[in-house]
Amino acid sequence: MTHQNPSTKHTVEFEESSDNNNRPSKISKIEYDGEEEEEMKNQERKIQRYLMAIEYIGTRFFGSQKQLTDRTVVGVLEEAFCKFVGQPVSIICSSRTDAGVHALSNVCHVDIERISKRKPGQVLQPHEPAVVRRAVNHFLQKQHGDLMVIDVRCVSSDFHARYKAQERTYFYRLLSGPEPLSTLEKDRAWHVQEDLNLPAMQEACRVLVGHHDFSSFRATGCQAKSPIRSLDELSVVEVIQSPYFPSLMDRERQMKVTDDLHDCHSNSEAVIPLSSSARINEVQTTNEDVEFGKRRFHRCLVVTARARAFLYHQVRLLVGVLKAVGTGNLTVPDVERILNAKNVAAASPMAPACGLYLGKVKYDLPSS
Repeated sequence: MTHQNPSTKHTVEFEESSDNNNRPSKISKIEYDGEEEEEMKNQERKIQRYLMAIEYIGTRFFGSQKQLTDRTVVGVLEEAFCKFVGQPVSIICSSRTDAGVHALSNVCHVDIERISKRKPGQVLQPHEPAVVRRAVNHFLQKQHGDLMVIDVRCVSSDFHARYKAQERTYFYRLLSGPEPLSTLEKDRAWHVQEDLNLPAMQEACRVLVGHHDFSSFRATGCQAKSPIRSLDELSVVEVIQSPYFPSLMDRERQMKVTDDLHDCHSNSEAVIPLSSSARINEVQTTNEDVEFGKRRFHRCLVVTARARAFLYHQVRLLVGVLKAVGTGNLTVPDVERILNAKNVAAASPMAPACGLYLGKVKYDLPSS
């Protein structure tokens, strides 16, 4: 058989003999070209796609997307992975976040081919997810400690963190009260000195939830093809103030209240129940006889926005309108007018990034 260039077709042929000697019977021609040969080699490569959930404090990041000069979530994460696997990687995020926006659980995917460091060129079996999480966190903690991998799972090569996302949930924290903001809360919430009218804000939420043209809540430069969106949930509740928000207790309480609101949607006065100690703390914010050394608490309101394709800046515009309703600068009919105007100039100023948290990205994941 003549050796040819890999890009040309090769032919393997056996001739049939007329006798019964132990010679191979005739086999049809087997042809394969260079592209098929390369595909076979790729299939032999042990490239594993990992799905990661990450949390971060957005204060020191210039957003999530990688940039040439500024510190970003993806840039720091790729650097940690490169130190771990010994080669550059490309990380795809499910959701972009702006500078200063935090994440309780953003999701990314990354492809890794595990190459032996002792024997360069030797491909090894993929790492276990737990190994990936521990190793990458080791390198991340050598930075500012404001980014951490909280979960890792192996997924198929066609699973995409962005396009497979079914919905995204955002939280926004507002702290209401005249007292200066605690240093523990700096850059973690929007401090509003006025008292906020919770029932009015809840009524405004009912106007905005649903399938609408959200052009009035579309930031300048938005690249989305259409302003038509379905906002599946928009709610505001009062929770116990905690410097580690949202704590597990906060989340469980909020989920319970959300369910109650769905069951009793006609009750515009529904507020998350506070414990007696929290009510005492609320009274202490206006009491001059607060025990020495105790921090004065604010009212803590949490806005929840849940949708398939809502963007972070749209949530900030929504919160800006809700805050204006809470302070009495807008009424519920004004919210209807803003929505129907289909012009971002009609909306209130955008809420600051510091109070926004990407809370959850939902997927239809196979059982592990």
